[in-house]
Amino acid sequence: MEITAEIKDRLSLLQEKYAAMGQDITAYLDGLLYADYLTYWDYIHLDTLLSLQHPKTSYPDEEIFIMYHQITELYFKLALHECRQISANTSLTPDFFASRLKRINAYFTALVSSFDIMVDGMDKEQFLKFRMSLLPASGFQSAQYRMIEIYSTDLIQLVTLSKREQLKHATPAEQFENIYWKYGASELSTGKQTLTLQQFIVKYAGQLLQLAQNNIDHNFSSLYKTLLRRGEDMSAVEAELRKLDLFVNVEWPLSHYKSAVRYLERDPVDIAATGGTNWQKYLPPRFQKRIFYPYLWTEEQIEQWGKSWVMNVLKAYRT
Repeated sequence: MEITAEIKDRLSLLQEKYAAMGQDITAYLDGLLYADYLTYWDYIHLDTLLSLQHPKTSYPDEEIFIMYHQITELYFKLALHECRQISANTSLTPDFFASRLKRINAYFTALVSSFDIMVDGMDKEQFLKFRMSLLPASGFQSAQYRMIEIYSTDLIQLVTLSKREQLKHATPAEQFENIYWKYGASELSTGKQTLTLQQFIVKYAGQLLQLAQNNIDHNFSSLYKTLLRRGEDMSAVEAELRKLDLFVNVEWPLSHYKSAVRYLERDPVDIAATGGTNWQKYLPPRFQKRIFYPYLWTEEQIEQWGKSWVMNVLKAYRT
């Protein structure tokens, strides 16, 4: 094969690149020569990925449960990849902001629409049996989801509703101490913190509080207000923020609520969730009124937050 002028130009550029780093290009060319061809399965570590499902029981549908939650965490990781790009951008523009928010919303579109795969794709009797081997583990313990919340809004918007007004001028540490999900992981009978919550706090509380403190001026709400004060056109960003608000605070919790109604609700006594979380009060959006961007919604929309979604789900799953 002829060594064309184009190939020679590339080699010259590579030689300049490695010379600037004090490296010998011939050593790198030898490495390229001796290296095996890359395969798809090696590149994405397919064998490792497919070996990460380890059911605790012999019930076949437990593997569905494991894989779906692993897929969920990968989508959360994709969302956090975009969160960091927005937060760390020192020259943030509305176009960049909106484009990355659109990616996050695309991930949540997939998450919300796919949840029925698990809800409808598992045998109820199998689930009610194998779930007992999972105690006290719970999807509540997803730290990545908590990180997405922290990147999305001011910490005060994540404070439990009953204390939000009282703590609006409090320190981040005080606000974090009263974050809503700590109240959602209380035992139904005693109101005490569940082991699920205690485990989560020990492993992640310090990391999450540090993230909140680092993003006081770099969370999405703060960045939106900064760009708005500069007179930027924020219409595209506002549209994506509204979608994100609904996805994280209504659609995603409601997907779990649908699952809880399907698998855990029995009249007159409800079955406790695997982590003992108070899902009846914790999951319905209208109870918590978690809203990242209240200034983007009308008073009526805030008053009715999530109500119609919950009623539709109850109607669908109780008939």
